[in-house]
Amino acid sequence: MLAEVSKNVFLHASQNKALNKAAKKWGLRFGAAQVVAGDTIEHAIKKVRELNEKGLVCTLDHLGEFVSSREEAIEATQYNVRTLEAMGQAGVTCNLSVKMTQLGLDIDRSFCVENMRRILETAKKYDNFVRIDMEDYAHCQMTLDILRELRETFDNVGTVIQAYLFRAEQDVKELKGIPLRLVKGAYQESPTVAFQDKAQIDENYMRIIEEHLLSGTYTAIASHDHHIIAKVKEFAHKNNIPRTQFEFQMLYGFRTDMQLSLAKEGYTMRVYVPFGNDWFGYFMRRLAERPQNVAFALKGFFSK
Repeated sequence: MLAEVSKNVFLHASQNKALNKAAKKWGLRFGAAQVVAGDTIEHAIKKVRELNEKGLVCTLDHLGEFVSSREEAIEATQYNVRTLEAMGQAGVTCNLSVKMTQLGLDIDRSFCVENMRRILETAKKYDNFVRIDMEDYAHCQMTLDILRELRETFDNVGTVIQAYLFRAEQDVKELKGIPLRLVKGAYQESPTVAFQDKAQIDENYMRIIEEHLLSGTYTAIASHDHHIIAKVKEFAHKNNIPRTQFEFQMLYGFRTDMQLSLAKEGYTMRVYVPFGNDWFGYFMRRLAERPQNVAFALKGFFSK
């Protein structure tokens, strides 16, 4: 009960615009520096290089979402373009994740698509890949519609499917052939559209992972759950699915020992590396996901 209350508090805080605005002035505090790789591109590239040297590949995410003006969206687009250019020039093994609400999705759909095309053109120039992050349920269908539109021109773009949504299995079937990151889900969604029970979410998660792997499509399994990871290994082995067809993904700052262990076993292990000064919403969702993360954050705060 207490854990559920705590989760709701953090999820509500993640969407509080006043707190998000204030957090930009605070800097990386309250343990956030342990899970956010700095506030500039230079800081992020340095972290990526360090991770690459340990045998880990990465994806960078310039934090920010739900912008309210075209100017903010254009600035975010330009920043993502510069991030791709910096990755290419640095020669690091890393791709990019973006949120379309940061690129103006709530302002104007065609404006957002235009910004996405600019980012994808830059990524193509550097032979790189861009993942469209899935946001809350209200943005799910429009995200998938835009993905399909972009895939008509670009093959270097994919998205994310959240296992807690009832629609997830059908979406995975319809997106056969498109690289997907499969996750459990981190937003607070209504019981009318999403599973609320952990066991049901886990069951659906394995169902969509197996569906996508069996389709022969490249699959990113984003989870810190060692039970899920063990099941994926076993399933891939039994079904002769090559390790080149899938990868594991985890968040920067979490379960680092397991990340290194998977890489040493020969699996592709990708670290999701967020950066930037708009870190508050991301950090609150990480605290909401697991009660252990709260203790983790407090430990980081008091060790400063």
